[in-house]
Amino acid sequence: MPNDELMPIGAFARRSGLTSSALRFYADSGLLPPAEIDPVSGYRYYSTAQVARGATLCRLRELAMPLAAVEAVLGCGADEASRLVDEHVAKVVGDAAAVQQKAAVIKSALGNAPGLAITAVKGPVLAAAVEQVLTATAPERGMPALAGLRIEASDEAVTLTATDRYRLSTRTLTPAEAPTQTWAGTVNGGELRAAVAEIRRSALVRLEAVPNGIWFRAADREDQYCRLLPEEFPDYRLMLASLAEVTTRAMVSKDLLLRALEEQPGGRVALHVADHAVNVASADVEHPGIPLPATATGRPLRLRFELTTLYPAVSTAIGPDVLLDLRGHDQPVTIRSADRGDLTILAMPINSDHSPESA
Repeated sequence: MPNDELMPIGAFARRSGLTSSALRFYADSGLLPPAEIDPVSGYRYYSTAQVARGATLCRLRELAMPLAAVEAVLGCGADEASRLVDEHVAKVVGDAAAVQQKAAVIKSALGNAPGLAITAVKGPVLAAAVEQVLTATAPERGMPALAGLRIEASDEAVTLTATDRYRLSTRTLTPAEAPTQTWAGTVNGGELRAAVAEIRRSALVRLEAVPNGIWFRAADREDQYCRLLPEEFPDYRLMLASLAEVTTRAMVSKDLLLRALEEQPGGRVALHVADHAVNVASADVEHPGIPLPATATGRPLRLRFELTTLYPAVSTAIGPDVLLDLRGHDQPVTIRSADRGDLTILAMPINSDHSPESA
């Protein structure tokens, strides 16, 4: 008879979450051999010390992890095990996205619906604009449109827009060919981001809409398909029209501003605009601010931002300078490229105790 530290296979199965048949399989494969086998009856017994290994094995298999990878995870330290798990999850997610994309293409083809030619845009220009505007997207439960990019084609232009609760980015492109149709749709941001590499390598990309998606077609590259999101996109035009009057304006070097943001400790930064300068400081800890030369007009103003909101907004600006239009410590800041007016980004500051005269 086994001693008190051993348990029969049925009891061990219940404690580890594995079935008896699975335990026999893992025993034969060498992943989880029993602690003892009765030489007469052939019954298998497991020790209580093996429960944790069995439960971990069960969870890893629930992630559809191959046996070789499971063995590697069980045989290494915690840091390496975490890396291997992350690597496996990334592969599963990537494979799922690829399958989802292929399924969408198949469904589009099965529908046999003729595509609607919209317009044509230079591939490198479109790719750069998509990357700039997509920085304003963020997945949010219950609001899938915030992870999408709005494409609108009018008689004269193609407009790309994205927004989350803290940023809005919009850019207008001049098409290589006049749009044949007015059209608007919200494109799946993740799929569009994955398609950018092929779009960039195409001299000319033709946009063609189908009932549930949009094709980016190129004569010299593989066509790219992205699904459309059915959810309603926020009324960003009303948002822009409702902005208050600009009270303070500053033009500053993009590179200097980015460098100053990078040097700030903590996750929040403060901008103080006054006296022909923009001062960048940490909003979380006592730290000397960095004064940047700027062309500043209007009343002094101090604002605080999450670094993850402000930095991407500044980094995607076009050209060497950025123009900051400020309206108040709690109002959206418009970030425009000083030499190009077709890219406009709004960044929302965070609430703060403000003093116009303090740096």
